[in-house]
Amino acid sequence: MAAEDTSVSGVSGRYATALFELARDQNLVDAVKADLDKFEALLNESADLKRLVRSPVFAADAQSRALSAVLDKAGIAGIAANFLKVLTANRRLFAVADVIRAYRALVAKFKGETTADVTVAEALSDKNLDALKVALKSVTGKDVALNVKIDPSIIGGLVVKLGSRMVDGSLRTKLNSIKHAMKEAG
Repeated sequence: MAAEDTSVSGVSGRYATALFELARDQNLVDAVKADLDKFEALLNESADLKRLVRSPVFAADAQSRALSAVLDKAGIAGIAANFLKVLTANRRLFAVADVIRAYRALVAKFKGETTADVTVAEALSDKNLDALKVALKSVTGKDVALNVKIDPSIIGGLVVKLGSRMVDGSLRTKLNSIKHAMKEAG
């Protein structure tokens, strides 16, 4: 089933598929996803961890020891921790972000969900997030998971990317449209 998904291919797709099938067989799909989300958050917060993950300069054993310490401190254990250690041992830790993205795609397909990338100027309240999910569910007919990114440069409004469709309702885009219209008129 998972191998048929064309959105997960290459090295990251193969690793994500193996992890997903293992997690599914042990009924730990959500627990593994939560641990991977936690690791990705750590990765996004720490330049040192990014360097450890991406740099080929670190020897495999040094990278493995450092990763084990990070996982222990973050409380990431079980299948997700073992999987990250396998990536390290196989010198594929540099692909961890792609593997996490592919794993999320497999989980979404398994649950009948779709994912929308949402860019906002400032954090949305839970009420607004729920309203957005309901609106997107009415459009897609599926439950929608949101990947929310905060980008103050859009000034206000939001940009939603769902599959191949994108709706740009940002204030920055509206102001640029007005600016171009004024240039053409004058």
